[in-house]
Amino acid sequence: MSSTLVQASYLVAALLFVFSLAGLSRHESARAGNTYGVIGMAIALVATIAYAVQSSSWTGFGLIVAAMVVGGAIGVHRALRVEMTGMPQLIAMLHSFVGLAAVLVGYNSFLRPGPLSAAMENIHAVEVFLGVFIGAVTLTGSIVAFLKLSARISSKPLMLPGRHLLNLLVLVLSAGLLVWFVASGSAVPLLLMTALALLFGWHLVASIGGGDMPVVVSMLNSYSGWAAAAAGFMLGNDLLIVVGALVGSSGAFLSYVMCRAMNRSFISVIAGGFGSGATAATDDEDYGEHRETNAEDVADLLREASSVVITPGYGMAVAQAQYPVADLTHRLRARGIEVRFGIHPVAGRLPGHMNVLLAEAKVPYDIVLEMDEINADFPQTDVVLVIGANDTVNPAAEEDPTSPIAGMPVLEVWNAKDVIVFKRSMAPGYAGVQNPLFFRDNSQMLFGDAKDRVDDIIKAL
Repeated sequence: MSSTLVQASYLVAALLFVFSLAGLSRHESARAGNTYGVIGMAIALVATIAYAVQSSSWTGFGLIVAAMVVGGAIGVHRALRVEMTGMPQLIAMLHSFVGLAAVLVGYNSFLRPGPLSAAMENIHAVEVFLGVFIGAVTLTGSIVAFLKLSARISSKPLMLPGRHLLNLLVLVLSAGLLVWFVASGSAVPLLLMTALALLFGWHLVASIGGGDMPVVVSMLNSYSGWAAAAAGFMLGNDLLIVVGALVGSSGAFLSYVMCRAMNRSFISVIAGGFGSGATAATDDEDYGEHRETNAEDVADLLREASSVVITPGYGMAVAQAQYPVADLTHRLRARGIEVRFGIHPVAGRLPGHMNVLLAEAKVPYDIVLEMDEINADFPQTDVVLVIGANDTVNPAAEEDPTSPIAGMPVLEVWNAKDVIVFKRSMAPGYAGVQNPLFFRDNSQMLFGDAKDRVDDIIKAL
């Protein structure tokens, strides 16, 4: 395959990736967006492999195919086994692979740079250094995110003394090592920077609180894109540069949108995250006694209601309750009851988590509303069902300036006539903050597995 045909294939693939991102921006076109992305990737792979075979040997082709078979088999195996609740940590782990690839490509480009003109040597050295730095930060940061999301380590932020100064020191030292590397071409500064970057990525994400993990996932998505773009520069692959830039910029924009929705700055997320303050005082505060209810009483409330809002959270995903929730929605609407869903921007463990679950259960798109669309309607709502949500419906964010989540916009469910909270226990949410909503006069707790409790309500109806 000629280089001209390869570049033409890359151009078509890049356009398909743009169409894919555009399609993924709306529920209705998400399937088409996925299809565009798959076709674009297939074209890119075929063109790259064909060009590699033409310019190398069949031995190289065999190695490429072997690597693809092994990697593809692992990917298919994991994709078939992963639950929706495990999707956030799987995505975080996949980001780490992109970071690792950028590090390996960087070292390969350093050891075998190929023919370079004198003017390009310094530019190539900068490409290698930055590519390895971004890749190493993405690698360890993504691993820490995976460990936090999968509950293998605590979701609480790591609060080292002078942590901001430590981060700044790493950046200053890395800048000095870049100058040394460009001037000398030695491997020593590259190795030292790699060690620093690995520690920096680990500390950066470990210092972020659990309440900000959805933003971290999109942030790491951005990092992985820039790592891919850096690898594209080192390999001289235009498509990899374009795709990396698309992923990096879209991930950065998503992080910005989510931070804005949470009334946070991106810098404040990186600097600590929700839950980084002392929560002991909040947890020890006496909020009074909570009230328990049962499925039969909830069914009675729903029968008499004219409007119902359901606010799902990660607990719905854990219980896989989206299907009975969809069934309950259908039954209530058949009785003439208005049912809508209120989705917080960071509900779940990754952006759009709840939207994906509800779409999977065939909940109509037009009744799934964002926080800003539904908040003003809670005072006119008869019953709110809070299914597995916690921090996203916590009134302390608005009422308690000393709370670690103070200033975070939340779903104002307490303004409804009656609030039913589905939870397994009275334990705090992922941010480690107690929720005064559970003790309000118009709130009742329905304990147990969310799927079982919704099934019980359906039977009682």
